[in-house]
Formats: sequence, structure tokens, C-alpha cells
Amino acid sequence: MSNKAVVSLATGLEDPEKVTVAFLVAVGAAEQGRPTLMFLTKEAVRLAVPGVAVGTACDGCPSLPELFERFIAAGGTYLVCPLCFNAKALDPENLIKGAEIGGTIPMWQWIGDEGATSFSY
Repeated sequence: MSNKAVVSLATGLEDPEKVTVAFLVAVGAAEQGRPTLMFLTKEAVRLAVPGVAVGTACDGCPSLPELFERFIAAGGTYLVCPLCFNAKALDPENLIKGAEIGGTIPMWQWIGDEGATSFSY
């Protein structure tokens, strides 16, 4: 049985609470030693651009920059949907640490034959 985790996030800062929950799940997996991948699609691809993920979603919630730092510090990685990213005319040379452009084939290659626990937000 695999211990990998994939968190698919399609929501961006239009719903910061959903982004926070997705990151709490991803950070929790990564900090427990699970290889963890966040697959960013739709509006979430904007989060892969430096300076976008700012603020705090709610009272008592950790800030988005804190969650992003913890995720990378725990070994998490980001895969950013190229179709969504390019449709928004974003710069592929300007990505946050740990992010790379890649679609479903690289995601399945990362998962491999072992499978992964997945969450979708």
C-alpha cells in the first residue's frame, strides 16, 4: 500500500478558506512523511506565482505564506496544469519554489503503480 498523497486544488483566492483547508490536508500529509503532491488546476494555478498566496482566510487560521513554507519544508511539491496556466497567460519562468508545469501524465507518473490517497478541493 502506498503512502503517497495527492491533493487536487482547483480553487484560488476566490475561496481562501477552501485553499486553506486543501493546504492543511497537504501539509499534514507531508509533515507526517508522506510524499505529497499538490496538483493545481483552474484558478489555483495562480497560487503558483510568487506573491499571489497572501493573507489569512479566517480568524485562527494559519496564513497562506506559512502553509506554503511548511509544505515545501516538509518535502511537498506542486504540479501546475499547463492548459490552465497558459490560458491565463502566466509566466512559466516565474513559479514558486517546488512548482513545475505538468499535466495529468506527469501526475500519473508521480503516483506510479503504488497508487496514492487523493483529496480534491
